[in-house]
Amino acid sequence: MILNRFLGIPFFLLVMYAVFWLTQTVGGAFIDFFDLAGGALFVEGAKALLTHVAAPGWLVALLAGGIGAGLQTMATFIPPIFFMFFCLSLLEDSGYMARAAFVMDRFMRWLGLPGKSFVPMLVGFGCSVPAIMATRTLESRRDRFLTIFMVPFMSCGAKLPVYVVFGAAFFSAHPGRMVFWIYVSGIVLAVLTGLLMKRTLFQGEPSHFIMELPPYHLPRLKHILLHTWDRLKVFLFRAGRVIVPMVLLLGFLNSVGRDGSFGNEDSETSLLCTVGTAITPLFEPMGVEKDNWPASVALFTGLFAKEAVVGTLTSLYGQMESDDANAGAGDAGEDEEAAFSLWQGLADAFATIPANLAKVGQGLRDPLGLGALSGDEAAVAADIDSDVSVFRAMRQRFSKGAHQAFAYLLFVLLYVPCLAAMGAAFRELGRFYGTLLAVYLTVLGWSVATLYYQLALGHQTVWILTPCALLGALFGGFWLLGRRRRISMP
Repeated sequence: MILNRFLGIPFFLLVMYAVFWLTQTVGGAFIDFFDLAGGALFVEGAKALLTHVAAPGWLVALLAGGIGAGLQTMATFIPPIFFMFFCLSLLEDSGYMARAAFVMDRFMRWLGLPGKSFVPMLVGFGCSVPAIMATRTLESRRDRFLTIFMVPFMSCGAKLPVYVVFGAAFFSAHPGRMVFWIYVSGIVLAVLTGLLMKRTLFQGEPSHFIMELPPYHLPRLKHILLHTWDRLKVFLFRAGRVIVPMVLLLGFLNSVGRDGSFGNEDSETSLLCTVGTAITPLFEPMGVEKDNWPASVALFTGLFAKEAVVGTLTSLYGQMESDDANAGAGDAGEDEEAAFSLWQGLADAFATIPANLAKVGQGLRDPLGLGALSGDEAAVAADIDSDVSVFRAMRQRFSKGAHQAFAYLLFVLLYVPCLAAMGAAFRELGRFYGTLLAVYLTVLGWSVATLYYQLALGHQTVWILTPCALLGALFGGFWLLGRRRRISMP
């Protein structure tokens, strides 16, 4: 049945659905624990300790807000990566993975990839980090690189909160339809990227499927756990060398104010906000106008994690709506910091495990979490700990409506993924191809968003031709690089 021409693919898709469910839903049930525990130990705990010993503000921002936040970010990826590698090791040890590659080989070869590449792309709908790490199962260096270039187009679960908020604000009648087109856009661009890259940057043929199918046998738990730990350790100790310094830099910029003070996170006075405001004109062709500078700042904080886009928008729009509310929030934050308890923070972390595991069954029906989509502004505002005034502020600054908002969402979909994903990509690709990936995603995201906005609303010829010229120059450069730096296949 597994290799049957009619039943092989449905059985493969069923197995992949189970892998995705375990990675996204079961693994996701432990993310809150690692997030809260990491925050209590490395961020709030470190901040309380440094404040107790009267450490200067810059040191608190550096150690707690920078390095501590980087370690917290790393910790949140442990559960999905562990479950993903556990599932892959289980399939490999049972003998099914080789048969799965055989089943999908004909379809994936059309994109210039072997059948095994389908697994990382599917996992990418949950999280790009384990998806990029899953490319280690590919023997050919060229195949790994091409797959990694396609993975970021699979809309990860962290982007869904952004879609939910914009769906409530601009697509309240049919939020699901908007998200459908976002996902379709990502898949189409992933396919086009594969077809173009195999003729430009990654010229050559995919590795041929020539292997002896191993016999079936019962997987050994000890072997699977050891293999899983070895792969997880690689991520923690190698990708972390890139992730932590990048989070440190952005966290430091987010904390430091224009006057040199610290503790200015997500406020108009932070250096990160100042930089975001200064580059807002770059996003004007795709519909982000000068008075909508919080949207530019949110793209920067989205580098921490894509769901941070929502937190930044609600915080900055809230400040713009009411300075009094902002002052009150600041007082509350100081009280909360004074009352910090490490043991209470760890207890809250442990309490999330049974609560989240109780919801695991819902993930069988909705592994992507699309059930969160709603046109009810009050319900969505409650989910993001805000109020409906945020949606009013969004509509005021995205004043041209749904098309303007959709162009912004296209950029969120396509531009550089979170620092953890880029850290994993740099680890697998190396500095040169990792930088090319970041440049490609950013240029493509800006070009697609600009083209959509200009064709829908702007109608400025110069901003229709400019993205086309940029993409043409980019692919021309990739073609020349592909000829000069042909990637060998071991």
